[in-house]
Amino acid sequence: MNLKFAFAVHKNGNFQNDHFGEADKYLIYEEIEGSLVLISEEVNSHKNDDESHKHGLKKKGNAISSMLIDKRVNVLVAKQFGRNIKIVSKHFIPVLISSDEPKEAIETLGKYIYWLKEEWGKGKDQFNLFTMKSGILKSAVKGEIDENLY
Repeated sequence: MNLKFAFAVHKNGNFQNDHFGEADKYLIYEEIEGSLVLISEEVNSHKNDDESHKHGLKKKGNAISSMLIDKRVNVLVAKQFGRNIKIVSKHFIPVLISSDEPKEAIETLGKYIYWLKEEWGKGKDQFNLFTMKSGILKSAVKGEIDENLY
């Protein structure tokens, strides 16, 4: 099974210093024969949904999730996740990264992809959060679910 990843990036192609849903676009990578290969770039046409409300409301989160589910994405990679991480982790493996450039994230993800495949293979109703710096750390997603959000 090949995993698909969505990287939350700015227009310039570097990771956003903001929540996943605030990305200008998503770089979609697929793991093929041990390498992450860029297969598409998806403009985040939902970036400004719910802007008249507080971050994390249903319309925006559901629209982005639906788009990424349709693309068969398994893993979300970003510098930050918002309050909806508890709900996001029901559909995707969330990965927090510290690097600015996708190239650095690809190198680290490549070293630990077996952990992500193992996590996806468990078929859980909630995936663990992975935090990448020079290595990778797996932890439970914390926080309360507010049903009015996302």
